[in-house]
Amino acid sequence: MATPPYASDALAEGTVDAVVIGGGAAGLNGALILARSRRSVVVIDSGSPRNAPAEAVHSFIVLDGIPPSEILRQGREQVRQYGGRVVHGEVVSAESAAPSADGDLRFTVTLADGRSITTRRILVATGLTDVLPEVPGLAEHWGHSVVHCPYCHGWEVRDEPIGVLATGPVSIGHALLFRQLTEDLAYFTHGTDLDEDSRARFAARGIRIIDTPVSEVVNDADGALAGVRLADGQVVARRVLAIAAPMQARTQGLEGLGLPVQDVPNKGRGFASGTAGTTEVPGVWVAGNATDLVAQVGASAAAGALAGADINRMLATADTDAALQGIAEVSPKVATG
Repeated sequence: MATPPYASDALAEGTVDAVVIGGGAAGLNGALILARSRRSVVVIDSGSPRNAPAEAVHSFIVLDGIPPSEILRQGREQVRQYGGRVVHGEVVSAESAAPSADGDLRFTVTLADGRSITTRRILVATGLTDVLPEVPGLAEHWGHSVVHCPYCHGWEVRDEPIGVLATGPVSIGHALLFRQLTEDLAYFTHGTDLDEDSRARFAARGIRIIDTPVSEVVNDADGALAGVRLADGQVVARRVLAIAAPMQARTQGLEGLGLPVQDVPNKGRGFASGTAGTTEVPGVWVAGNATDLVAQVGASAAAGALAGADINRMLATADTDAALQGIAEVSPKVATG
C-alpha cells in the first residue's frame, strides 16, 4: 500500500555525502542527523511503507496516536529544512564505483526511471514485508482488523473477540500477549503443532483451541471482518485476527552491494548488521526493520539516528585523511621550489 503522493525534490548532481535508501522513520531520522551535520544527503523513497494501512502509530511517546503518514510528512519537511533532499523513486541497483582520487569510497545508486546518483556512503532503511498466510479475504483487512503487534494495535482491539491464526511456534507466545487484551481468545492451529504443555497453558488461561484449518475470512454485510470459515464449513465469529507473520527485509535492487542477510528464528529474514548499523560492506549501513525485524517506529527512528551519526563520524575521518594527503602531496613541491 502506497502513501499519498508528495512533492519530490530534484536528484542532486555530482557526488553527495550520503544516500539513504528508504524514507521511513529510520531513513528520515538518519538523514536528519546527517543534514544537521551539514552533510549533503538524499533520501530515495518509494512511498510504500509497511505501516501505510494503519490509522495511527502507538507506543511512541509524545507521538502516540499520530497517523503514520503525518510522521513521514513532518519528517520529510524537517530533513529539507536542513538542506537534505527527498526524492520519490525506486532503487533498481546500488553498487560500488571507482574510488575518488584520494581513495575515498564511491557508490552508484540507480533509479527505475534511469536516473542515477553517486554517493560516498549509503544507509539502507528499506524496511520489510510481512508474508501473510494465503487465506482468502485475509489481506484486505491487514492493518485494521488483521493485526500483528499487541503493542501497536492491542489497546484498540481490547475486549473484542480475537482469533490468533498460528503461523508456527512463535504464535504460542503471541497468543499469551493477546490474552492480556481480551477474555475471548481463540487459537487456530491452522496445521501447526501445539504440544500438550502449551495446550494445558492455554486451557489455564481460557484460550479456546481450534484445530480445524481455516479456509477463508468471512465479512459482514458492511465488509467488516466477522469471523473465519473452517474447512468443515463451520464459521467462528471473530472481530479481530492476530497473526505473527514471517517478515522479510526488502532487498530488491540492493543485490549489487553484497550485503549479508541472516535468518532470525521464528521471525523471518533481514540484513545482518553490527553496532550503529554497520555492515560487512565498507561504506554501507543498515537501520530499522530491514535489520531489526521487530523494531517499532521509535526503535527504528533511534537506529537511524545512530547510523547517521556513525556515517558522519566516518566521513569526518575520511575528510581529514584526504586533507592530510593533500598537504603531503603539496609539501615536497614547496620544499624543492
